[in-house]
Amino acid sequence: MAGAPRQDLRSMEIKTKSIEQTLIPLVSQITTLVNAKEKPIKSEKTLRAIVRVGQAVNLAVERFVSVGEAIADDNPEIKVDMYEACKDARAAGGMIEQLCEIQRADVGQARHCADKNGMVRAARALLSSVTQVLILADTVVLKQLLSAKDRVSISLNRLENVANFTEFVKAFSQFGTEMVELAHLSGDRQNVSVFGILRNLLKRYTLVIHILFQTCLRHPECETARENRDTVFLQMRRAMDLVHFVVKDGVIPDLAPSSRGTTESRSNSGSCSKHSKKSNVVAWKLQDLDQCLTVHNAIKKFEDIVEMTRMTLVGPAYRDQLTSALDAVVERTQDFTDSAYTSHEHREKILLLCDRAKLELNQLLRIGVGLDQAGSISPSEDLEASILQTLRASKDLKQQLQDTALDHADELFKVTDEAEFMSQLKNAAIAGDQDRLEEFAEKFSEHADHVQEVCKLLHHVASTESLQVTSKNLDYCLKIYGVQVLNASHTLCLHPKSKIAKENLDVFMEVWQSLVNDVASISSEIAELCRGRIPEKPVYMSLPRPGRHGTTSKPLKPVKLDMEEQAKIAKLGLEMKLLTSEMDAETEKYSSTDNNDIVFRARNMSQMAFSMYQFTRGEGDLKTTQDLFTQAEFFAEEANKLYKLIRHFSYQVPGGQHKKELLDYLDKVPTFVQQLQFTVKNPTVGKAATFTKVDNVIQETKNLMNIISKVVTTCLVCATEFNLDFRGSSSTSRSRNTSPYRNELDEYTFTDGPNSIAGMPSKEGGTSVSDPNI
Repeated sequence: MAGAPRQDLRSMEIKTKSIEQTLIPLVSQITTLVNAKEKPIKSEKTLRAIVRVGQAVNLAVERFVSVGEAIADDNPEIKVDMYEACKDARAAGGMIEQLCEIQRADVGQARHCADKNGMVRAARALLSSVTQVLILADTVVLKQLLSAKDRVSISLNRLENVANFTEFVKAFSQFGTEMVELAHLSGDRQNVSVFGILRNLLKRYTLVIHILFQTCLRHPECETARENRDTVFLQMRRAMDLVHFVVKDGVIPDLAPSSRGTTESRSNSGSCSKHSKKSNVVAWKLQDLDQCLTVHNAIKKFEDIVEMTRMTLVGPAYRDQLTSALDAVVERTQDFTDSAYTSHEHREKILLLCDRAKLELNQLLRIGVGLDQAGSISPSEDLEASILQTLRASKDLKQQLQDTALDHADELFKVTDEAEFMSQLKNAAIAGDQDRLEEFAEKFSEHADHVQEVCKLLHHVASTESLQVTSKNLDYCLKIYGVQVLNASHTLCLHPKSKIAKENLDVFMEVWQSLVNDVASISSEIAELCRGRIPEKPVYMSLPRPGRHGTTSKPLKPVKLDMEEQAKIAKLGLEMKLLTSEMDAETEKYSSTDNNDIVFRARNMSQMAFSMYQFTRGEGDLKTTQDLFTQAEFFAEEANKLYKLIRHFSYQVPGGQHKKELLDYLDKVPTFVQQLQFTVKNPTVGKAATFTKVDNVIQETKNLMNIISKVVTTCLVCATEFNLDFRGSSSTSRSRNTSPYRNELDEYTFTDGPNSIAGMPSKEGGTSVSDPNI
């Protein structure tokens, strides 16, 4: 990019939505300053306020460009252009501050030193240079994102082709590392709704892959188990391709044989198709990203054209547009009227309102023809009245469609017991009763169709982009996982005594339940939006911070947890405290053992978990949410090290029930570790989201601590039972410091309360800033 011609604001096309949103507040502030020049200001207080605004803008620009220059130092390919853009931004910021200064005339009256034109020129220069800095910085982030995506794809191919469990453990560990990296990088762009969806998808797939491979390795002849595995791999590749598609602004990745992998999933009830042809990949991408396919968007487009008729006077060029727009609306209402779950009353109302909209549009078109024949150049009263009537008919139709979709959802969640469907399938599979399983599978398929139908109608009436993208993806996942739940059920039915097949079914049922819960959540959010209670608020991104994972966030004011939040967190913390007590009691028996890395790391993890428990009570060394999240990261790393130690120790354990139990517990550790790592890396903004993250981090830590406790106990039992030597080599680098990062944190002064939701103060300014991972 170095040496590329510079662009000015008039010719610059902003294709990255996050950059466009970042500029919105800056444009608003600059507009305020420009408008302040239009009228003479006599108030001394107002003039002083303008001076402060100018100083604040210049200071913000200075901080902004210092970050841009640091990014340039780390990325030689953009260094020249970045330094030039930062120089222009700094000069424009200084000019704005100068133009906001106050000079006093000899008579004592305050006046500005420059006029509106000077402010406009400075503002244009600032916006142009800031946009250029953002675009250059964004290329760095996108390059990192694509690189991480490519590494995940390579790891995925390696993981898919492993031949035994030992190879799988190595490949899965590497894949997990690459996935966490991708999750972190894409998390910085989570306000782009597609990236938020992709992160959730990849997290969900990663959590089921571990159990899928164990099932396939344990039952290699089972066709339904292979279908489960192949489908998940296919969907992960789909997600990887979509990352590329979004990042590259619609460019389809080259589907070389190596990137496609060796597996193609069979088409199963229409849920997934072979992606062996590039055209198929293009089709689903374009369909997934097309947001003009919903009723809400079609009605909005129709209403916009109707509004324009005040200026176009329904000229000949616009008549076809109006007719086509209404036809698109009516076509999309067929998903409501054709649904088997739509009541007769709702269906009749929708059809009547469609006919009413057609009648009103025909009246509008007739008035337009009359104005055209009369040669009128201004709207008449009849035209205005017809426009209002058409818009009213459109609004009533939209309201009816919303009511229909929400009533569908209410009826589904009111009369359906999801747990009953799951229980019936599972019990029939465990009993090995193929006939009963087929009977319950048919009922579950009908139920799954109902859930998908509700999700599709909610997608139609979703009024925000994020809800539309979320519901679209949810509809797709429901189609995929409904079939996979049945496949997992048949696998267990074929192997009813298999513990791993039972866990495989449990995982898919858990995923299905989470999808149904997501449908209920979307339904509630759409209902709130329809009532006007939660207007959508834009989320703005900031310039990436220097370094590989850096982001900057808007500073958050420290706030304290209320009593209900404290109680919920404290309950989880107490459960974790009980686990640490059990771990301590078990390892205490081996306190005299020298150089025992397993006991040492188990105690270290216990102490880390205990410090997190203290955080829930407002005690201990962890003062802020950032402390908690960092501790959780080290906890996950320590769990990985302990996992490797015990895996090595397990080779000494003779075959039998004890070894089987040890390996069963041990095999679950990587999944829980990655689940905690995903949760810690998940970015959040605001108190509510931060509290949810704290809650989730402690919950995931408790889950990991629970399985570690079982692994360590079983390991120690094996060592005693078989008189095995499980001492590790002494490590000179060991430290019993429960928080490896505390030396760095000691440089900070914590001023917040023990239960505050805020990050730690920065070294430079000493002011409270938000958690950099949020």
